[in-house]
Amino acid sequence: MSEAPCRHTGLEPPTIRGDFPILSKVLHGGVPLAYLDNAATTQRPRQVIQAIVETYEQHYANVHRGIHWLSDQTTDLYEQSREKVRALLNAPAPEQIIFTHGATASINLVARSWGDANVGRGDEILLTEMEHHSNLVPWRQLAERTGAIVRHVPVTDRGVLEMEAFDRLLSDRTRLVAVTAVSNVLGTINPIGEIIAKAHRAGACVLVDGAQSVPHLKTDVQAWNVDFLAFSGHKMMGPSGVGVLYGRRELLESMPPFLGGGSMIRRVTLDGFEPADLPAKFEAGTPPIVSAIGLGAALDYLDGVGLDAVTRHEQDLTRYAHEVLGELGDLRILGPPPEEKSAIVSFVFDGNRPHAHDIAQLLDRQGVAIRAGHHCAMPLHKRFRVNATARASFYLYNTREEIDLLARSLQQVRQVFRRRT
Repeated sequence: MSEAPCRHTGLEPPTIRGDFPILSKVLHGGVPLAYLDNAATTQRPRQVIQAIVETYEQHYANVHRGIHWLSDQTTDLYEQSREKVRALLNAPAPEQIIFTHGATASINLVARSWGDANVGRGDEILLTEMEHHSNLVPWRQLAERTGAIVRHVPVTDRGVLEMEAFDRLLSDRTRLVAVTAVSNVLGTINPIGEIIAKAHRAGACVLVDGAQSVPHLKTDVQAWNVDFLAFSGHKMMGPSGVGVLYGRRELLESMPPFLGGGSMIRRVTLDGFEPADLPAKFEAGTPPIVSAIGLGAALDYLDGVGLDAVTRHEQDLTRYAHEVLGELGDLRILGPPPEEKSAIVSFVFDGNRPHAHDIAQLLDRQGVAIRAGHHCAMPLHKRFRVNATARASFYLYNTREEIDLLARSLQQVRQVFRRRT
């Protein structure tokens, strides 16, 4: 087990951790917090918290509407955050960045707006077995509304997509391919560039669920030539309640508004309405103003650390977790080897005993916070013939010492259940 936290990655977790107030918290029994549940949500640095407080204390008003100083200030901050997201993704223009209330809302926006207008009976929607429910259910609902057919790319025993099956399933009937860039269970990094290129040659659009990739890996929507990309702010140190939808301009402009109300109109009469231009067309009502501003502060923080350094640090932690947990012998890690995945390690003990929920509860007594359950990916767990997994997931503030603590705590969990059996 390691003594020093990955200094060769160019990132210094001990220094970074001082920016996150919650990481200094001491839990029940006097144990410190080891937060390893970042795939569910990340913690926020003091800079993001301060940006939220400062907005409420000094700048807050509704955006784009008031002809007064406070509204102008808030609008400027809100639109500055949109530009920061544009820069993060290398999107062509800020108008192609739509603020939503989360990745789930972004995907549902596309399913309802683009999907209802472009998918009909007999058309096919191609998904994968490793999708989060948020990238499964909206398309199943679309199929129920339209009579479309949903097909799924299988996952191999190694935890990667069967690309030969993808090639067989993709056809001129495929209208949409919806795929996660990184599995929230397996950590698998999918070949998104290859998938998009093949889908476009078949005449299909592609939506990428970037919830587990954008916070960890560089994303270039122009290099990918992706049609739609969705992700959430709370998984990259931003506030909850804000998400992003990127879309190709010609697609967004051709899509009807999803929600109706204030902000998304140019003019309204008793007989109808004319929608506003992008991005307001898809931001009906009062948007997540302060959450979006907080997301901008999170992107500033991430930019200051450097996303490349974050990626290298997480790769080191993931390799180390595979090494240390692999020494436990009767523990099975799901998914590909560490060089093919992001910062997610999901595991079960042989025979699925103890249950993932018991593991998480006992680890919590040692201050180790992980996730347990199906992680909103029930079909994928069924594919691997397990009802639940325990999942440790890392971010820029995690250390090798926390992984050592995880391993020691898992040894204790195993001993407890061996005595019981």
